[in-house]
Amino acid sequence: MTPMIRVMTDDDCAAVAEVRVRSWQYAYAGLVPQPYLDSMDVEQATDRLRGHFTAGAGTVTHLVAERNGAVVGWGCAGPGRDPDAAPGEAELYALYALPAHLSTGVGRALLAELVAGAEAAGHRAMRLWVLKGNARARRFYERAGFLPDGCEEPFEVGGAEVPEVRYARGLEAPRPSTGPVDIASAADQRRAPGSYSYTGRPAIALVRKGRPPSSIRTTPRRPGLLHSSSRYQSQSQFAAFAVTSSTSGSRTDTR
Repeated sequence: MTPMIRVMTDDDCAAVAEVRVRSWQYAYAGLVPQPYLDSMDVEQATDRLRGHFTAGAGTVTHLVAERNGAVVGWGCAGPGRDPDAAPGEAELYALYALPAHLSTGVGRALLAELVAGAEAAGHRAMRLWVLKGNARARRFYERAGFLPDGCEEPFEVGGAEVPEVRYARGLEAPRPSTGPVDIASAADQRRAPGSYSYTGRPAIALVRKGRPPSSIRTTPRRPGLLHSSSRYQSQSQFAAFAVTSSTSGSRTDTR
């Protein structure tokens, strides 16, 4: 069944936290210390996500994938957070699917919409960070046009340093537009506001995150997906990438 992609709302925080926790526990087994994965708590993740979801409003775009009315995937993107990011460069912060929905088109659908939104907003490149040992994720991104750019950096999680590598890809020039840009129009699909479905062919869905920052980062980062950063929260140049949701009545973004 083709997943429906729509804008995330505050009501989705618990379901998205479930996606994130279960994805980490499945995808990072053997890559991240097991005690850390076992200690991950959906309720705590929900509270943390809700705080970042609210703080990121206006600068970060959150999308969820649904099947049969249930959230089965989540992706988010926003301004580049690396110290060497070019002005207006986009970054994929997160891309996750429940383990049972891997290789069913969920990851590809979310990524396609986020890339289309970034292109329509005028961004000419997108970066992401992925665990060096996550071969499945790296193959997925390479098939989507991302390639490693040579930057590598460890991040601390559960008392261990886990290496990450940075990937990047160019984006197409935006089409001429006479009105506000949103992800739905960027994908050139006719759907109800705040709700849209992806009709491309299924490919490997990915449980992955894009993570700050580059090899020249000078501030520490905390383990976990939702990385709080006043630097990215204050970057208003990415506001055009935010989406107005018909269900919430206000602009919703991400982390």
